[in-house]
Amino acid sequence: MTVWRPTQSILVKVIGLAMYKGKLLAAEIYSDSGDVKGVRPLGGRIEFGETRETALRREFQEELGTDIEITSSWRMFENLYQHEGEAGHEYILCASVGLLDTQLYTQERLVFSEDSGEEAIARWYSVKECKRGEIPLFPDGLVDIL
Repeated sequence: MTVWRPTQSILVKVIGLAMYKGKLLAAEIYSDSGDVKGVRPLGGRIEFGETRETALRREFQEELGTDIEITSSWRMFENLYQHEGEAGHEYILCASVGLLDTQLYTQERLVFSEDSGEEAIARWYSVKECKRGEIPLFPDGLVDIL
């Protein structure tokens, strides 16, 4: 497992809220010891010259090989956080999405590659469990809009 630390600059990212039967598709976030410390919806950085829509579509194509339909208006979060003692700062644009590859809704565990080449795992997490705090959901405040 590669040790990850936040970039020491402000990042602008997009995430897509894919929901199915009361569950949210989210990727696992790990501590240095390999434990799952929480989850976050799929997405990533907006590249220079990209719109938020283009970036979100690209991220889902890269991560899951699927096209998406953006099904809601956009929300924005300012995310100031700590990971393994290092500060991170990002602006996250968030929208609900539908997965056009409907087979993905029935897969319990989805394995994909991050930009770094590191293997990542996404699963369908119960929104109720996230709201009760049983599964930490990042970024902070996201659980309040589910």
